[in-house]
Amino acid sequence: QVQVAESGGGLVQAGGSLRLSCAASGTIFSVNRMGWFRQAPGKQRELVALIGVDGATEYGESAKGRFTISRDNAENTVYLQMNSLKPEDTAVYYCIAAIQADDRPYLVDYWGQGTQVTVSS
Repeated sequence: QVQVAESGGGLVQAGGSLRLSCAASGTIFSVNRMGWFRQAPGKQRELVALIGVDGATEYGESAKGRFTISRDNAENTVYLQMNSLKPEDTAVYYCIAAIQADDRPYLVDYWGQGTQVTVSS
């Protein structure tokens, strides 16, 4: 069984920083792409950032220049460093990981349950 779990959300003032973490665990053969999406109330889920096994990154427009994604392949963990936070960054942040479990010959996207980030003005 595979699990993906986020941590690090919370309440922060505008201009502040937060660091989110997401760890994949369980009967894992390999982890491919990992990343973050977010969903604000009344809005669609949107891309924040993705990172490949080789470190190649992709950022959503709202994250460029302020957020940095990184990963630890040995720990199957992905991080999101968020700086210069704005009230419009308030959302539930979801981790996603493309994982090949031990008993499957293909990748499956696993989602975490989400962590709330609230930025006060």
